[in-house]
This record gives sequence, C-alpha cells and structure tokens, in this order.
Amino acid sequence: MSSDPVTPELAEIADAYGVATSYLDGTRTEQRIDAEVVRSVLGLLEVDVTSPDAERAALAGARERAGEGALPPTIGMRTDRPRAVPGPGRLTAVDGERGADGWAADVDGELPAGLEPGRYTYETAAGRAHVVVAPPALPDPPRTWGWMLQLYALHSRDSWGIGDLGDLTTLIRGGHGAGAVLLNPLHAITPVPPVQPSPYTPSSRRYATPLALRIADLPAYADADAATRAEVDALRPETTGDRLAHDRVWAAKRAALEALWRGAGRPDGAPDADLTAFATYCALAERYGGRWSLWPQDLRRPDGAGIAAARDALAPRIAFHAWVQRQAESQLAAVRAAARDAGMPVGVVHDLAVGCDPEGADAWMLQDVLALGATVGAPPDAFNQRGQTWGLPPWRPDRLADTGYAAFGDMVRALLAHADGLRIDHVMGLWRLWWVPSGCSADRGTYVHYDADAMLAVLLLEAHRARALVVGEDLGTVIPRIREDMAERNLLGSTVLWFSRDPDPVTGGDDGPLRPPRRWPERAVATISTHDLPTAPGFLAGEQVRVRAELGLLDDPVTEQAKAGAERDELLALLTAEGLLDSPDVTDTDEIVVALHALLASAPSRLVLASLYDVLGETRQPNLPGTVDEYPNWRIPLPVPLEDALADERVRRVAAVLAARTGDGG
Repeated sequence: MSSDPVTPELAEIADAYGVATSYLDGTRTEQRIDAEVVRSVLGLLEVDVTSPDAERAALAGARERAGEGALPPTIGMRTDRPRAVPGPGRLTAVDGERGADGWAADVDGELPAGLEPGRYTYETAAGRAHVVVAPPALPDPPRTWGWMLQLYALHSRDSWGIGDLGDLTTLIRGGHGAGAVLLNPLHAITPVPPVQPSPYTPSSRRYATPLALRIADLPAYADADAATRAEVDALRPETTGDRLAHDRVWAAKRAALEALWRGAGRPDGAPDADLTAFATYCALAERYGGRWSLWPQDLRRPDGAGIAAARDALAPRIAFHAWVQRQAESQLAAVRAAARDAGMPVGVVHDLAVGCDPEGADAWMLQDVLALGATVGAPPDAFNQRGQTWGLPPWRPDRLADTGYAAFGDMVRALLAHADGLRIDHVMGLWRLWWVPSGCSADRGTYVHYDADAMLAVLLLEAHRARALVVGEDLGTVIPRIREDMAERNLLGSTVLWFSRDPDPVTGGDDGPLRPPRRWPERAVATISTHDLPTAPGFLAGEQVRVRAELGLLDDPVTEQAKAGAERDELLALLTAEGLLDSPDVTDTDEIVVALHALLASAPSRLVLASLYDVLGETRQPNLPGTVDEYPNWRIPLPVPLEDALADERVRRVAAVLAARTGDGG
C-alpha cells in the first residue's frame, strides 16, 4: 500500500494523535500507510505537517501532549480501579447523587477506586479534565429468544404504507412469547424529498424518524374534530407492490401531522435548546433544501449570523418539527411500556448507526466534533479488494475528548431513554475507524484510534443508568483487544451462522467447516443472517448469486454459483448430523428453515434472534452491499401483512422451536 514511507518523526506525530502508520490486515500481514495519506489525515485533525518547519512544530506539540505530567482532557475510568493522574488536584462531582450534593475531594496522583458512577471534573494547576466513571461491567442479560426486525417492513392493515410503532406494539403483544425485539435504527430523516431509505445514513442519530409514527394513535388524532379526522383519514396511503415508497409515505404523514398540529392549536412541543436546534435544521431544510452546505453562508452553522432571524421567520415550522419529535418520544415510550407489560425478559433493543449523513442535522449541529472532510469505511480485504467508503463523517477524537464526550453521551442517552438495550453497528468504531479523506479511494485511508477507555466509560455509564444491555456488531476483521474489552465489560458480540466457521485444518484460516452453534460463545447474539446478507430462503435458492450476476457484480458467476451450492450442501449436512433433518436431500424450504432455527437455538448465546424475512419465505435480502438504486435496498416489505404473519403456521412453528430450545417457553 505504501510508496512514500513514513519517517520516524512523522510516525511520532501520528502516534500522538492516534493516526495509524500501519495496520494488520485480515491475514495478520502488516500493511504500511503511505506518508501522504498520514499527512492528509493529520490535516483533518488540524495538525499541520505540510512543510519541514510545520512538521518540527507539530513534533514539539506531539511530545508535549505525550510528556510526563500532561493532563488528558477526558479520563475514562472504572469504579473498581484507581487511575493515576497528574496531581495534586481537586475532584468534583458534576452529576448523579454526589453532584447534587456538591461532593468534592482533594486527591494527589490517583483518582481512587470506589467512586460512584457518574461525571466529575478534575482540576490541577496545569488545567482541568473531564472524568467519566462507569461500572466495570454490565450485568448478564437473561437468556431468551426474539425477533429482529426492519420496522419499515412490518406493515399492517392499519399502518400507512410502511411499518410503524403501532405495528411494533402489535408484534410485542402477539409475538408468540418473544423475549426481545431488535430493531433497525429509528434515527431521524431529513424531512424533504428524496427521503433517504437507508436507516444507516440518518440525518440525526439522536432524534427519531417520524415515518415510524402511528398517526391514529396520536392524542391529537383522538382529540381532533370530525372534519380534521376525516381529512387525515383520507391521506392514508396503502402498501402497494413489492417496494416501499418512502417519499409517498412521508408526504402523507407530513400532511396528516400538519393537520393534527394545527387542530391542536399549533403547540411547540416545549423544546429544549438541542431540540430547537434540530427543529431549526428541519425548517431550514424545508426552505433551502436538504444539503446545508449549499445554504446561505450565514446559516451553515447553528450559531451563524443569520440563525436568529431565520428562527423568527420560521418559528411555526420549528414549533411543528419539535412537536413531531415529542410525538415520536411518546410512542417510543409506549412501545417500551408494552414490552414490559408483556413480560419480555429483555424488551426493545434499538440500533445505533456508525455515522450520519454529512448533509444532515447531526452534521450541521455537531460539525465541530465531526471530521466532515473524511468518510468512514474499511480497508481493502479479501471480500472487497478496493476497500469501502460509506459516506459518513467520523467523530474527531480530539474534539470529543476536549468536550468530555458530551455529544456521544447525549446520543447514547437519547437512544436509551426508550430502549432496554442498544446494538452498536460496527462496534469497532469505539476503538478505531478507517478514515478516508474526501475524494479519495478507500485504499487511501488509515485507521484513526479513539480513547476506548473513555468511549466505553461513557457507553457503560449511560447503559448502567438505563439498566440496558449493549450488543456490539463485531463481524469482520477485529483486533484482539476489542473482543477482550467487550468480554471484560460484558458487551454481547454478534455471531452469524453464515460466518461462524472453525479454522481451516490445513491453512489455519477462518474458512474451515461450519461451527455447530452449540459451540458458539455465550456472550453473544445469535442469528442466521444480517440485513447485509442473504435471507435463509434466499441462501437456499442461491438468490444472492443470481442477483449479483444479473447486476454485473460478479467476475465469475459460475464459480460463485458452485461455491454457493457447496455451502448449501454443507449446511444441509450439518442439519442432518445434528438430527434436525432426516436427510440432506430434503427440498422443502419451510422444513429446512424451521430446522435452521432449531440449530440456531442450540447455541448457548444469551439472545437468539429470528428474522420474519427468513420465516415467511422472503428470498430478497434487505440490503445488497455495492448497490444503490440497482437494487431495492431498505424498501422490501414483508411478503404478507403483520396480521397474516402472526397467524402464519411457519411463524408459530419457529417461535415454538426457539422457545423450547432456549428454555423460554413463554
């Protein structure tokens, strides 16, 4: 990868700012990063290394940062371990019970073990640091089974052309005793067309999508006069065809929400400062378009010179969008209450996307703590020789640390306010992310490291306060420290049937025979597939090869088809060896899918999750990586309405198998 080698001086500067100059790829081979790439990424962190003089100044600054007695801007620590610090200084509680009491103590050289979980400040003559104290680990969640859902797909005869939170409540109450529900991200959209269908490219990760609202469940609908309700009812779109129409659904729901808001007297939703900023973005997007980088110059920052006047001019629209968010919060709370009333041992688990739309609300509001000149991605590997770029700006580790990780903590806290757990997409991003400067190919990037102790302290503190579990999506190339830290803190990992293999007996690689789920890890969420992989019926039919060949995504379709057939035969042989099929020659897809779920439930994993796509015979996967409009990504509904799905014999059989084999016969 490298043609311009990194000098020792540049390497020292890069190390001080967490920028990698080499890394180990999936085969544990060291890949060195080109010096030009290192300089570009350092530039994104505002470290000037563009000339010899600038590099000498940067080196002096790097040594000062790493020098003895330097006080880090944020310190993450555990309740059970002391932490050495430059001292003497004064430790003061900021929040929690101690913060309310104004607790403070003098310390000298060590923050003591036994501190209450919470946020503190530590002040010395040399400066001031944020301190985040978290429990050493989260409690063990109960072992149970549940459903994993793309909520938008869960349409019913009462929902408006797309799955909504009312449908989710129906599933919770009638989901055959499921103990958990894992959702796709319900992050906020930019409220102008075209609506981004991917839940993993959100406008804001802190706020919720109004597409998920059940219009008829709003208090404003119940309180509306007959004429307003008739107006709203007439807007309801139907689910038609085999693709969801996000723009059509949002146009209908927006019109309905506006009618109900007017009928309710145009309330403002009692917004706080953060919600006001989000609602301001939404109102500005309606006026100037969904790309804030093209707005008038004085509106491109939340503190821009034109913002005050714009807020006055757009006050009704700001009030409307704030009110919509309050309705979403209320319905999310009602869903969680329904899960508790149903006696679900885990409950509702929300999903956190790895990043946000660079033109969305978060990027506008949080641009000072995001690297808008970079995108998150992945380096070249065996699965994608060109690497990947995802179009999502990463957190700036320096700015996060300077602000006590406030933006990250606010985001996690907001998501857990109405959740019993949180799944973190690409959890490796708490430790490091592959940064690619804008305009560059994915192979012209490098890893930027984060203070994982601080990130984990913030995450565990918020999960502890919310009494929530945390799941990390740790698929792919994962450095050993990540899994060690996850295990130590009791974060659940992710184990997927398609990927779970023993080492090859000849090469030692990770492409050996399928590993029976009974030998999977306990601290994990067990699934057959993911949203980026084939469904079970699709895998059995070889659909993933057919579609990619049809779209010209395969260099050698014949070889890929043969490989897929061999993998199918291997899976049927495993099901037969485990006593779940009478013969590997079984051809009934429904029978094989039930056997697959029995196999899955043999795993000791804490959570065993099934997808209704798998059970109901959907061959199309929710998302096909490497495509945008060539494939209906994130727009595939369940093949039948929710009412029919819950009454379907296949769903009953799978639920019974999972309940019996996980010891959760509810």
